[in-house]
Amino acid sequence: MRKRQVQGICLGVCLLLLGVSLYAQMARPTHDGTVWELSFIRVKPGMDPAYDKYLATDWKKEQDALKAAGMILSYQVIGTEAHSPTDWNLLLMVEYKDLATLEANQDKADALLQKMFGGDEKVMQGYKDRSEIREVMGTRLGRQIILEPKK
Repeated sequence: MRKRQVQGICLGVCLLLLGVSLYAQMARPTHDGTVWELSFIRVKPGMDPAYDKYLATDWKKEQDALKAAGMILSYQVIGTEAHSPTDWNLLLMVEYKDLATLEANQDKADALLQKMFGGDEKVMQGYKDRSEIREVMGTRLGRQIILEPKK
């Protein structure tokens, strides 16, 4: 009986060591990159010039300040055609180093924007004004996938 217990323990240890060595040798073909906040916007008909003006002034100023403060890495605006009256036609993209950076800087970003645009009342009025020229169809967080093993 004792001999069987010793054999069982040895077999278990061998299997464990084999599993660990196989896991250590496995190289993943991809690794995680930066995190993107994607905002899907439907600009209302005839309101493109008004929304473009907002993007080129206040939104750009906001993104540049966040970038200068090290809270974001970059930002992009992508225009496309809508495929239906309820589809988005503008994509706003903001790049963050990672999820931890995005979450850690939320309070700092809010404070910076409050300072830039004059408090909650003015920020809320800006949202209300923009709702007349565009509709936010949704937002998503996405993680870039780097198509090479992590070094």
